[in-house]
Amino acid sequence: EAARVAGLAEQIERLQTDLNDHQTRLAAATTRLAEMPDPTAARDRLVEDRAELGRRRTRLAELEATQDRLTREAESRTRRRADIASESTAWAGRLDAARRQLELLVQREAETTEERDRLAARPAEIATERAALLDRLQEAEAARQQDADRLAAAETSVAEADRALKAVEAEHGTAREERVRCEGTLQQAEHDIQELTNRIRERLDAAPDETLAIGGLEPGDELPGKEQIANRLERLVRERDTMGPVNLMAEQEAAELEGQITGMQAEKDDLVQAIARLRQGIGSLNREGRERLMVAFETVNKHFQELFVKLFGGGRAHLALVMPPPPPPPPGTPEGQEGAAAAATAPEPEQSHRRDDPLEAGLEVYASPPGKKLQNLSLLSGGEQALTALSLIFAVFLTNPAPICVLDEVDAPLDDANVDRFCVLLDHISGTTGTRFIVVTHHRLTMARMDRLYGVTMAERGISQLVSVDLRQAERIKAMATA
Repeated sequence: EAARVAGLAEQIERLQTDLNDHQTRLAAATTRLAEMPDPTAARDRLVEDRAELGRRRTRLAELEATQDRLTREAESRTRRRADIASESTAWAGRLDAARRQLELLVQREAETTEERDRLAARPAEIATERAALLDRLQEAEAARQQDADRLAAAETSVAEADRALKAVEAEHGTAREERVRCEGTLQQAEHDIQELTNRIRERLDAAPDETLAIGGLEPGDELPGKEQIANRLERLVRERDTMGPVNLMAEQEAAELEGQITGMQAEKDDLVQAIARLRQGIGSLNREGRERLMVAFETVNKHFQELFVKLFGGGRAHLALVMPPPPPPPPGTPEGQEGAAAAATAPEPEQSHRRDDPLEAGLEVYASPPGKKLQNLSLLSGGEQALTALSLIFAVFLTNPAPICVLDEVDAPLDDANVDRFCVLLDHISGTTGTRFIVVTHHRLTMARMDRLYGVTMAERGISQLVSVDLRQAERIKAMATA
């Protein structure tokens, strides 16, 4: 209570001090109020001053309007004076031009008067010249008539010369044609002589001037008649035909044919041996191909079954080799005539071997997702077909892994759950084989599961920029920051 009393005493002292200050300020304000003039007179003066100010503002507005009007009038007068000065200059120029034009007209009038005086005597001169020209015209007409007579005579001479020329040309053409015919006859005679000479040389092996000696005639003897020569020629031809043709090259041709037969026989033996070796090599390659194919098929089938179960979270699947059906027998053969039933009951050995050959077999995919029966790949839904196809692709890849694998939009037909399974499979294969996968995708879940991202962005219109993000490094930085 004593402390409270002491505090209240201090508060009372402060309040008393404040009261004294306020009283002092009140007294000073009262004194200033008393010293101030009467506000009514100040208000009256203020009203009068405002009225005077309004009058002065009105006067100022009138003076400004008058000044603007005078300024506009001065500018208008200035422009008008400039226009008058330019018009005066123009009129002065026109006056000078008019003076020059007047001087030119006076000069032209003088020239015209002089020309008129000069031409006043021209009609008489023209009449004199006309009479002289008429005389010259009559003389020229007479000369023209004489020239026309000479031209007609010359034309008549030219026509006669043309007729004579045509006659000469016709005779020349006839002579040229006759010459051509004579040259053709001469060439034909020379050709016939040459053919006769060739025939004589071919049949008698002698020159034409030696034929008389071959025929037993002397140069001065008389030639036998054509009928006698024809009979003798016919008799000689019959005798030659009776003898038959004689082949003087028969022995040489026989030796050549025997050599050809021997060579062809040797080539045939070589071909038979080569065919046997080729068939043996083909059989060996086929056996090795079948063995390798079956080993690869078993390996791919095993990987396919494992990957299918991993992707679908259960179920089963397998691959099967489908043999092609036997080809139908060709029409016209006994098998084709007997019918398809007989051909099916008794196939040929080669066809039976081909139906059992895995090299010619097809591949069928059978899959059974969880909760469904085993069926063909074509009977599954779109997403199931995509996952099954991915299982088969990665099964073939695991048979012979590569260090780098590029996948382009393989997750496009998959939903979010299947995309997650696909990413888990990629992590498993990457960790098992050490393969680096480069995935081209637009799916956000796939991008979120990758280690690095590379993309193209357009920061500005028409300017592309490559952006790369290391998600692994970002995760490590986040883990370090959280720790």
